Formats: sequence, C-alpha cells, structure tokens
Amino acid sequence: MYQRNEFEGSQGSGTAALSFDSVLSAKAPDKAASGASQFRQSLAGNASTARWRDLDLIVDLGAQVGSKTWWRGAATCAALCVTTFLLAPSVEAIPTVAEPMDEAEWDEARAQAITPLALGGDTGRRMAATEAVEPLAGTPERPRIELTATLGRGDGLDRVLQRAGVSPGEAAELEAMISGAVPMSDIRPGTVMSIVLGRRPNRTVPRPVDEIAFRARFDLKLEVARVDGALRLNEIPIAVDDTPLRIRGRVGSSLYRSARAAGAPPAAIQEYLRAIGTRLSVNRDIGADATFDIIVEHRRAETGETETGRLIYAGLERGERETQLLRWSVNGEDQWFEASGVGQQTGQMLMPVNGRLSSGFGYRRHPILGYRRMHTGLDIAAPTGTPIRAAASGTVNYSGRNRGYGNYVRINHGSGIQTAYAHMSRIVARNGSRVTQGQIIGYVGSTGMSTGPHLHYELIRNGQKVDPRSVSFTRQARITGEELQRFRATLANLLEVEPGAALARRNERDEPEVASRGDRRPERSRS
Repeated sequence: MYQRNEFEGSQGSGTAALSFDSVLSAKAPDKAASGASQFRQSLAGNASTARWRDLDLIVDLGAQVGSKTWWRGAATCAALCVTTFLLAPSVEAIPTVAEPMDEAEWDEARAQAITPLALGGDTGRRMAATEAVEPLAGTPERPRIELTATLGRGDGLDRVLQRAGVSPGEAAELEAMISGAVPMSDIRPGTVMSIVLGRRPNRTVPRPVDEIAFRARFDLKLEVARVDGALRLNEIPIAVDDTPLRIRGRVGSSLYRSARAAGAPPAAIQEYLRAIGTRLSVNRDIGADATFDIIVEHRRAETGETETGRLIYAGLERGERETQLLRWSVNGEDQWFEASGVGQQTGQMLMPVNGRLSSGFGYRRHPILGYRRMHTGLDIAAPTGTPIRAAASGTVNYSGRNRGYGNYVRINHGSGIQTAYAHMSRIVARNGSRVTQGQIIGYVGSTGMSTGPHLHYELIRNGQKVDPRSVSFTRQARITGEELQRFRATLANLLEVEPGAALARRNERDEPEVASRGDRRPERSRS
C-alpha cells in the first residue's frame, strides 16, 4: 500500500507516515490539539450545509424519467428557458433616413458595383467616347441571308417559308408556283430547303426571296430564283436507274440468315416468307439445298442516293419443283399470283388475336345476366392492349360503339360472309376503309358488358351467326386477256435481271465519276 505525502508530494509507506506523525506530535503537541479543534468545527459547519451540497441542479433528463430528481431538473430547465426569454433584448428596425443620391454620386456607386448580366447589368467603369467615334443614324444590314428550313410532318410549305422570314403574300405565291410543278403530297416530310433572302428597302418589311432550292422528288429538283425582279421556277430532272435488285442464294441452315448475308433487306425477307407461306410450309417444305430468289424495287439517282422499295417477286427452287410468285394489283388490291396468272388463298380465317379460348360458341350461363342464353361467338382472353387483326381482307361496314358489345368493328368479306369484333379498348379501323388479312383493326379491352379483357369474335354468314371454327373458305383470282399478257411480260422482264445488276451498275458509274472529279477544279462559292 502507498499513501500520498501531503508535504512533499511523493509516495511513502504507512510506517513512514506514522513515524512522521509521531515526531510532529512529540515536538508540537499544542499545534496538534488546536488542529483537531478546528477540524471538529469544520465538520459541524459542513453538516449544516451538506443538504445544499447534495442538491444537483444539472440533471440528466434522459434517465430516471418521472422521478423527483427528474422533475427537479425539468423545473430547472424550464426556469432557465423562461429567464433567457425574459432577458432577451427586443429586435426592432433601426430607423434611418435615405437621402437620394445626385447624378455624380450615382455614377460613382454604379462604377464600383457589380450587377449580374441576367438582370441587365450596366455597372463598372467605362471609357468615354473619343472624337474618333461618330454616331450612326442606323446600323447596316447584311445584303443577303442564307438559311435552311425543314418541312415537318403535317406542315405546309407556306408556313415553313413564313417561319423562315418570308412575307405571307410571297409565301403564298411560291406555294402556288411549286404546286403547279409537283403535287404537294409528293414532297415528303423532312425535305430540307435552302433559302436565300435578299436586301429589303427598309426595316419595316420582310426580306424578299432571292433563291430557293430543294429536292421535291427522288427524280426532280426545283429551284426558284429572282430574275429581273420576278420569281422564276426552274425544274431540274434527275436521272434515275429503276433496275430492280435481284438476290439469289442457297437456303442453308436458315433462309433468313442466308438472305441477309446475301444483302436482302429485313423487310423484304419478311414479305418473302409471308408470300411463300401462302403456297407451302416454310418450316417443313423448304430444305437446305433449296434456292431462294428475291427481287425488290430499287432506284438509284445520278446524284448517288438510293431507294429500296417493296418485294415484287418471290421465287423458290426445290430441285425440279419451282415456285414463282409475282405481286400484281387486281381491283386496287395487291395479291401474289403464280406464273400461270392464278392467285389463290385457301384455309381457315386467321385467328384475330393471340390468346386463350375462354368461351366457345353455343348455349351457356351468362356471367353477368346469370341465365342461360346463346353465345354467338368465341371469347378469346388476352391482356388489354393486345393487337386485334382482321381475320380476312374486306371492307369495314361498322366501326364504333354498339350497346353491350362496347367498341365494335364489323368487316364485310363478300359472298355473304362478315366478321365482328367486340369489347375493344381502342378502334383503329375506320368505317368504310379497306383492310387486308392480318391488318390491325383495334386492341383488346373490356368495354360493354364484359367481366374482363377479352375479344368477342363472331362470324356472320348470310345474316346468320355461325361458329367461326366451322367455316373454311377458298378465294381464287385469275388474270385473263390483255392483263394476263402484261403480267407475263412483266414476269419475263424481271427474270432477265441478273442478280446484283443494280449494284454492279452503281459501281461502274462511280468509277469514272471519281476520275473526273480528280481533274475538276473546286468551284467557287457564291456570296
């Protein structure tokens, strides 16, 4: 054990402390007695103040909640808060007298201030104008302005010109002049026009048009220029090579991949598969050794632009068996005809929507009315928004709301056959329009008397509603007479086209063009 030495601040044993105390008591007995008397008096005084020393005003309000100590600390905190609030000084505006600055003081303050440019700042020191600066009555204008304008979808030529700064009267004159040369419907959205605006007599009138140039059609360019104060239209024909693009190749492991590798466009391949699928099974009847033959519309202008159109011929060679299909229009409707001039479509109607058959044709207990009644169609359950396609080609003779059917479309296919589609969420086909088999006419919904999203599909034959699954029809078209001669001549001309001939002609035309450009001096731009 160690005890602290109060005299020297060092460590010493208990024996040493007793010995030292004994020496003190031996040498100064009076002082020890007087010290003991003082100690007893301090104890008596401390006993009287012990109660106040034990009083703790700073209490942890997070411990012993609800006890006497806690309530004493809460009262102390509240008293301190009230005292602080009562002793806080009042905040009042200091009254001042703002004297307006004279012009010299304002200029000096503005010179030393900084104002954001967004707020129209005009601060900072500026150099005064010297004698070399002469005031102008008006700022000069550019003699001409060159700009471009783009024709948007659903936009008008006059509106495009007015947005570019052309006066309404001149814009109407230009539109009438251009529409006389080419129908406005031939000018496609996205056409870019180069416009040059000339000098105007004063600032109060729009600038006049000096030049306009744009590609009106794939084979025509139009230029409008001001000659002797009047606008003149100049038509510039563009030579176009209409040689169709023919692609042949071996089917191999995948017809689609082989055709794409040969350079056929994806859209043309899809049309080819649909056309061939009307005559044979693509998955079962086409082997790896078969040869596909695809001819698509192709145009190339002398300026280098190309256009690839739709599929016009679909051929397939399977040994000695050969399928040749040519697209031909009959009564305004395109069909695929064989080389003999016979077009044929057999089989059942298309299923109008991909889904689950939830209710068939016949008597059933109505889910809403609660009693047995005749169900005159098929209910095909599908999610809301699933596309609904026409089961066969025909003319829409009803499109709109139809009582319990909700949104309803009926199509007349001829020969006394009609199909009806009910409970749509949205209708696409318009009344009186012509639709083809597989075309989207609406979307699945739950309008009318319906318990959930589905399509109610009906087949009407000679005014009687029959089971759609029981009807199979055959439609056959045949080309005869002079039209058959034109058909065979067109087919023969297409079969004479060499595969890749359109691309080969392009390469031959490009080579001398590059050589001539090398000898040509660069043209000077007009200002």
